Amino acid sequence: MVEAQQPVIDVRNLKVEFPNRRGTVTALSDISLSIRAGEILGVVGESGAGKSMTGLAIQGLLERPGRIAGGEIWLGKQRIDTLDDRAMERVRGREIGAIFQDPLTSLNPLFTVGAQLSETIRQHLSLGKAEAKARAVQLLRDVGIPSPEERVNHYPHQFSGGMRQRVVIALALAASPKLIIADEPTTALDVSIQAQIISLLRRLCKEKQAAVMLVTHDMGVIAEAADRVAVLYAGRLIEIGPVEQVLHAPRHPYTQGLMASIPSLGARVAKLNQIDGSMPRLDALPQGCAFNPRCKSAGPRCRRERPELIPAGDGASACWLNAGGTV
Repeated sequence: MVEAQQPVIDVRNLKVEFPNRRGTVTALSDISLSIRAGEILGVVGESGAGKSMTGLAIQGLLERPGRIAGGEIWLGKQRIDTLDDRAMERVRGREIGAIFQDPLTSLNPLFTVGAQLSETIRQHLSLGKAEAKARAVQLLRDVGIPSPEERVNHYPHQFSGGMRQRVVIALALAASPKLIIADEPTTALDVSIQAQIISLLRRLCKEKQAAVMLVTHDMGVIAEAADRVAVLYAGRLIEIGPVEQVLHAPRHPYTQGLMASIPSLGARVAKLNQIDGSMPRLDALPQGCAFNPRCKSAGPRCRRERPELIPAGDGASACWLNAGGTV
């Protein structure tokens, strides 16, 4: 029973730093999250909040001089943040698959999609050429590409944007990884194709029992795809919980502002709601809660002390308003 409950990925108090000539910038601070098999965790926040950085840290793809300065990352029973580059290369692809925003950057235009799929399959699995090609055809069929026996011999430019993204998903699934990190996988696609890709991700997540970390700024995508939501702000996790709770009864003022900025269908409004101000620079974070300069409910305690995650319902939020007493 305990074995079945173990998270596929377990990030504990992750801290990422970027040293520079002026000192050290902390890009991520005290990030803790986990994802179980068959679950999609949506990770949301403004640009620069740390969404993609978290995914890169998990994959061991931080650009130097960036470094993991604290915390632990566990993939099942294996700690992976301490692995060297060569060992991490074996984990990527085999244990962790990645889906990126622009499929053109993930596919080599000089090779057929079948050749690229087969290469990835043979790199991580002990299969011959014929077996790898057969698996490549099956993967294309799994992601909904028609006539896969024919399309496996086509080049990336012969596919539409939506079909290319399906190929990228097939690549991410090539070695049956335990974890898939999808970084803005629908941003470059039109709305109707977005819906298809989200539906595909949900189906494959359940069928393959993979854990999915879905990075996006689109709350609509989160509502459709995610089981739980993690909200990041200025490199910190400020709210996490089931999708229904976070979207419909958010606890943190920032999350409340995000949800209030989304217009209701059929509602006639003269002006959309917005969160005044902008997210602070990571090298100039205010004392206390990083959101306090933009928060209408901020009090002296908010400006003095940084709140930790405080349990609220089935989730948690980093806000003194949820701790009782005064702010």
